[in-house]
Formats: sequence, C-alpha cells, structure tokens
Amino acid sequence: MSSPAIGRGRRHGRPDQFGVGRSGLPRTYEDYGISYAESRDRFIEVLDIIEQAWSQPKVCYEGKYYAFRNIAVAPKPLQKPVPPIRVAAASPDTYPAVGERGLPIFINARYGSFDEWLPVIREYRAAYAAAGHSGKGQVYLRVPTYVAEDEEKAREEPRESLMHFYREQAQRLRDSMSRAGTRAIEGRAERLKRIENLTYDEALTGQVLVGSPKTVTQRLRELQDELGIDGILAEINCGGLVPHERVMKALRLLCEEVMSRFH
Repeated sequence: MSSPAIGRGRRHGRPDQFGVGRSGLPRTYEDYGISYAESRDRFIEVLDIIEQAWSQPKVCYEGKYYAFRNIAVAPKPLQKPVPPIRVAAASPDTYPAVGERGLPIFINARYGSFDEWLPVIREYRAAYAAAGHSGKGQVYLRVPTYVAEDEEKAREEPRESLMHFYREQAQRLRDSMSRAGTRAIEGRAERLKRIENLTYDEALTGQVLVGSPKTVTQRLRELQDELGIDGILAEINCGGLVPHERVMKALRLLCEEVMSRFH
C-alpha cells in the first residue's frame, strides 16, 4: 500500500499522475453557460483528446462537442511514458466505465461507512478484468485524515474544521438540488439528509481516518483487507480550520509513523 496521497511521487520511485474528474456541482458548468446534462459526454471527449494529444504528434478528433484536425500540443509531457491518468469516481456508472478503459480511480470517501464502497469497487475491477487489462486496477480513497500523538488530541483538534466541512458540503448539495435538472442525480437527496443530521461522533465512526498513528495504521490495514484499496489521498485539513502548526505535525506523524509501515 502506498501512502499521503498515502500516494507517493517520483522521489519514491513512482511516476507523477494526472487526476481528472467531471465535478458533481452543476454550478461549475452553468457559470460557463454549459448544461450539467452534457457533463459526462463532454468529459469523455476531453479525456480522449488529452490521451491522444500527449501520445501523438498531431490530433484529429470528431466528437459531438469538440472537433478539429491536425492540432499539435506542445510541449508534450516530459515524463515517459505519459503521466498515468487517475479518474475521480462518484456516480455508479462511472466505476465500470473507468474500469473498462483501464484507468485507476480514486473515490471521494467522506460520508457513511467505508464498506459502502465495496460493490462499486467490485464492479470497477470486474470491468477492468473483462476488458483484458493487466493487473486488477488501482483504487485510492480520498478521505479526511488527522493524526495526533494520542486519541484525545486526534479526536478534539479537528472537530471544528470537520464539522465546518460537512456544513459546507450540505450547502453545496442544497444548491445543486435547487437547480433545474439536478434533482434526479442518484443518491444526492439521501446524502444531503445524512450530512444535515450528522453529529461529530457519527462522523468519527464513518469515512474518516482520525486517531493516533497506531489507530490509523490499523484502520488502513483493515481497509486493505476489506476493500482491497491501494492507497489513500489524505485530506489532513479537511474544512480548512486546523492551525498550520497542527497540520504540519499531523502530516509528519502520517509520513513518519504511518506511511513508513506500508513500505
């Protein structure tokens, strides 16, 4: 298991990666005058174009939304082969689609329990294998994380920041649901209800990694066994209200006392 992404870059012997996602916020598109209903097809087209532009001298493309001929992108990525592309997965049909394409995924794990992700991870890996790709496909969790010397500090220090984060998420979901054409987005109303009623104690028993180095290490090993994840993208200051010195201390503990145990 790799570790904070717990993900490692080139200095740890792994290549840099390019993360992409189409966003779950309709306003992201509406501010540019684009319907959110077009987001999936637009995302697929742009991903096709990026892969071609990085690997071919010139690109010719004819899609529903984008079309051009003999376009060269310069400079091309220095990294050889090109940087691996990792896709943020959220909606149910994204998992098998990304698996079929043979790309790694990361999951925005923030609400409910971790085992809720097991069915979609299985769908992703089944599609990955059925398409004939080597290996099993990589799965990372993007998860709120906080590490302190003892359990009490780990529990209390991020309290305000985490609850601020969940309140912000609830507001964004309310805004999304109020916009035309977005009420049918699967699971969104249920997710909003869950966040609005969330207590801090409930948050700590859900999709977060909060505790001493020993506790977080143990939980990561459990997630490896239960979900078969390959790593995490650790959000050390989820909510943005943890003082900088505490963030740096949590990061040091994560890297030195947690991440080192997965080498």
